[in-house]
Amino acid sequence: MGRIVAPYGVLGWLKVLPDTEAMDSLFDYPTWWIGRDNQWQETKVEDLKIHNDVLVVKLAGVNDRDAAFACKSKQVAVPRDALPEPNENEYYWSDLIGLEVKNQQAVNLGLVTDVFETGANDVLVVNTGKENGNIERLIPFIDQVVLAVDVKAKTMLVDWDADF
Repeated sequence: MGRIVAPYGVLGWLKVLPDTEAMDSLFDYPTWWIGRDNQWQETKVEDLKIHNDVLVVKLAGVNDRDAAFACKSKQVAVPRDALPEPNENEYYWSDLIGLEVKNQQAVNLGLVTDVFETGANDVLVVNTGKENGNIERLIPFIDQVVLAVDVKAKTMLVDWDADF
């Protein structure tokens, strides 16, 4: 849902760069999970506001600049069951990570390892893995290219040439 980018002030406030569609989407969640890798901690949000192009947040237990600095680069998440169900043909980025991508010629292009926004559209990062030469492809996540997504089967069909 976002990433803590820096301390804000000396009283334990943090700058958070949200990964949400709307800047204020994290306002809906009074409790966040903060962490990375397999080390996550549930934390209560005490106060939250928009400041320029980031959120500034005061989390319970983060009361000075040193504690805020210790949070730098950690991810912000919320429990999956707290999120609204996506509409038809809409997906959470986390649901796309790990999908096997094949083109219309049944060529396996690899697995989705990341998704990012460019402004014009979202882009899938698809990687073949080390055993297949570790080729990384950037595929636009647009209707003309992504033909079918089956989250349950963990597959995606794309109109994309294997040589791209």
